[in-house]
Amino acid sequence: MSLHRKGRAALVLALVAVVAMAFRVSWNALRDIAGAVGADDTAAMLYPFVVDGLMALALIATLVLTGDARRFALRVLGAYTVASLVLNYVHGLVPELHDHTVDWGRLADWDPANWALVLLATSLPVGSIYFGSDLVAKVLHHRPAPIPAVSTNAEESTETETKRSTADLAVSTPAPITPNTPVLPRPVAVGFLKSTLPAKPLPPVDPAPVASIERRAVAAESTRPRRATGRVPAVAKSTRPKRTPDQLLAEARTVTADWPDAKVTAEGIRRAVHTSPANARTLRDTILAERATTAAEAA
Repeated sequence: MSLHRKGRAALVLALVAVVAMAFRVSWNALRDIAGAVGADDTAAMLYPFVVDGLMALALIATLVLTGDARRFALRVLGAYTVASLVLNYVHGLVPELHDHTVDWGRLADWDPANWALVLLATSLPVGSIYFGSDLVAKVLHHRPAPIPAVSTNAEESTETETKRSTADLAVSTPAPITPNTPVLPRPVAVGFLKSTLPAKPLPPVDPAPVASIERRAVAAESTRPRRATGRVPAVAKSTRPKRTPDQLLAEARTVTADWPDAKVTAEGIRRAVHTSPANARTLRDTILAERATTAAEAA
């Protein structure tokens, strides 16, 4: 790991050294071009930083940005590289630029070529302001894509799924045993005989009958008084007068006069005389007791 980092650091240092030497070679030509288009000594000295410096900025932006922003940075880098190459080429073609003897604003003998070169040399500083600001803004607002986390337990999860799928095979599940199916014991292997003894099948065992249990739903009587949920309308109120216990007993005797003893139940009496379950049980017990007494006297 340390050798890898040292190699990368050495490569970066070598690149910086090459870029610095190339900038020094190009700096002389760009300074003379700037002086030929009317720049003073200070401006001519800073002019190479405007052109080649933006090239370095665009190169760094291409390493950071992605997508359309990266393609824009590559276009800026390519355009300023071509512009610097043209100006260096013109500097090599015009020997007068080396001695500062060329006329101010004159880079070529042919007027259209001179106008194009002057336009190119004077527009590069303005373009550096615009494109440099745009590149810096794109770099500052750039958000790198998140790197998906690699699961370290991928092999363990794969092994677990394999074990689960193996355990779920049909051959590993025994067939269900029903009561009417004879159960055959597995053959016992005898080592010295090299054979298996046949086992006699057992007779089927009939399941023992189970008596069904009948469940009766019995409503539990609540002793808690019911709470009033609101005012009862007058229509819902019962207009039947309240009966005394003797009146209820007399009415129950009349209703159950032709009933057999098995039919005399609290629920039947309650429905017949329209009374509460408690009163119905009391009436049932009284009527059955009276019938038992009458039967005993008759015997």
